[in-house]
Amino acid sequence: MSEPMKRDPDVCVITCALSGVLANRQQCAAIPYTPVEIAEEAKRAYDAGASVVHIHARNDDGSPTFSPATFAKIKEEIQKRCPVLLNFSTGTILEDVTEQCTYLRESRPHIGALNMGTMNYSKYSEKRKNFVFDMVFPNTYGKIVKMLSAMNESGVKPELECFDTGHTHGIWPLLDMGILKAPLQFSFIVNVLGGIPPTVESLQLQKQIALSLAPDSEWEVIGISKCGWRMIGTALVLGGNVRAGLEDNLYLPNGEMAKSNGDLIEVAARMVRDVGRRPATVDEAKKILSLDAFRPEKAAG
Repeated sequence: MSEPMKRDPDVCVITCALSGVLANRQQCAAIPYTPVEIAEEAKRAYDAGASVVHIHARNDDGSPTFSPATFAKIKEEIQKRCPVLLNFSTGTILEDVTEQCTYLRESRPHIGALNMGTMNYSKYSEKRKNFVFDMVFPNTYGKIVKMLSAMNESGVKPELECFDTGHTHGIWPLLDMGILKAPLQFSFIVNVLGGIPPTVESLQLQKQIALSLAPDSEWEVIGISKCGWRMIGTALVLGGNVRAGLEDNLYLPNGEMAKSNGDLIEVAARMVRDVGRRPATVDEAKKILSLDAFRPEKAAG
């Protein structure tokens, strides 16, 4: 594998998480469902400054699907519209990841999101004094290894989604096995109940753990709900990349509901520029994330 390029600290990779799996149009009319709608939102995000889009697939009624055919259609529709880099979600509460491995191998997105540990995954309503949902999100090493193997076979770069410090530190056996290879790409998710809180200290600790294990790693912050804007600001100061989009937060900083993913990425891109950095182009993001070096010739595309 070739050496990673020397990092320009002023360049920031912006990812847009287009829809997620939980939000629906009753909550926000802009949530895309169909492959065409997802592709249109990807184009809006790209035009606003995103170089990567994170994708969950939906059925036409908005319910989640892991259908390889649907992911393939989403890829086709996005590539008709813009050259943005594709990051496919693989998250599931099920142990069977056959469909995820299939669409990783068949569609070969540039990046595959990979949840790095089991956790309580809940949402609490202070107004109702009750939980909106309360579940366990299981991600055993066996499950992780299956999807990581599919990514390695297909030239898909894993994005290591870490909701807590144990998830970040817990990558070391995978490095020792040789199934996970540097340079790595981390996403630090904050403000999910059951995970790490949305503080400057949280990001500093996550960054410290990640870079102690793999010094040339890239990382981004994913701040859920209103705190996402403050956490984007924190990551920009600490030298990280950032993610915004309707999966993470439905509202602009002024409290107005976003009318598209483009609205949210416009704000994120402005924040990047306001701290003296600039959004990465697609070609720059490929180099920063070491995508070309990771992707074998047989899987190029």
